[in-house]
Amino acid sequence: MRRPAFYSRSPRTLPPAAEPAAGSPADAAAVADADTVQITPPPRARWQPGRRAFALLTVSCIAIAAGGAFWAPHHGAKALTQKDIDAAVLRTLQTNTLPSPAARAADIVRPSVVRVVGYGPEKATPEAKTQKRGRNMAKGKAPEAPADGGTPGEVERGVGTGVVIVDKGVILTNLHVVAGAEKIKVTFADGLEAIAVITGVQPENDLAVLQAQKIPDDLIPAVMRSTADLRSGDQVAAVGFPFGIGPSVSAGVVSGLKRSFRSPEGKQELGNLIQFDAAANPGNSGGPLINMDGEVLGIVTAILNPTQQRTFIGIGFAVPIENAASAAGSPPF
Repeated sequence: MRRPAFYSRSPRTLPPAAEPAAGSPADAAAVADADTVQITPPPRARWQPGRRAFALLTVSCIAIAAGGAFWAPHHGAKALTQKDIDAAVLRTLQTNTLPSPAARAADIVRPSVVRVVGYGPEKATPEAKTQKRGRNMAKGKAPEAPADGGTPGEVERGVGTGVVIVDKGVILTNLHVVAGAEKIKVTFADGLEAIAVITGVQPENDLAVLQAQKIPDDLIPAVMRSTADLRSGDQVAAVGFPFGIGPSVSAGVVSGLKRSFRSPEGKQELGNLIQFDAAANPGNSGGPLINMDGEVLGIVTAILNPTQQRTFIGIGFAVPIENAASAAGSPPF
């Protein structure tokens, strides 16, 4: 049975309620509702110590006391104090290198992160294609296959990132990563490659939902976390494939909330965005923005650069996970 999307429910669960004590109203109600005849169990036998038993108990106590007296002076046992515990913890911290919060968070979400590539027809004139085919045939060469893994005549049109939110292969990514692609290929964390199809879009938030045609046996979906209590200054990390390299991790903080962004072409304006300063570049699009618990807060969608260069200068934007999950048809929280 497939598991539904995971949603974080912080604060954590409350401690279990105590069982009703004997004789409580709940206990009395349970007795009143019983249909069967109740049989009173016989009274339990009480142990009555006799002389022999009392003598055996006395000898045992003396032996235990003698053993303890023998053990303590010969083995130097002493009770641990808080000072001893603090010293042991300090020694461990000084002699062991602990992973950073961002490293731990990335390890949690990494099995759910996928590389997304959109393929389309090669952009070349028919004359150029004919001339190239003629040159290859004259040299006795077979038709060339694209080095990026597409079929002959196809090239990469967009490279980005996606995150699995349901273990049956439902993936969230950016619409601009897969828009216009004739074929979409995703690569899972274990290296498995699969064809994916678009099952839903949310153009106003630049989001697309993909369904992978083949999935790993142990696919792990990411846990999504509400942004209702997110604040400026909270630590975050972006995981993805900037310029196709990855999975890569960058860390930073939330710079602001409810931001707006207009694409460089001026064709679309996005609102209610999370602004962050973790490094992001082309290829990070569609990847998860996570907190230090490895929970997905949003989908990285854009970077701001007033020049024509598509490189990061310190301002990135992500669509809150509430909007992103609703694109998949499962509004969270």
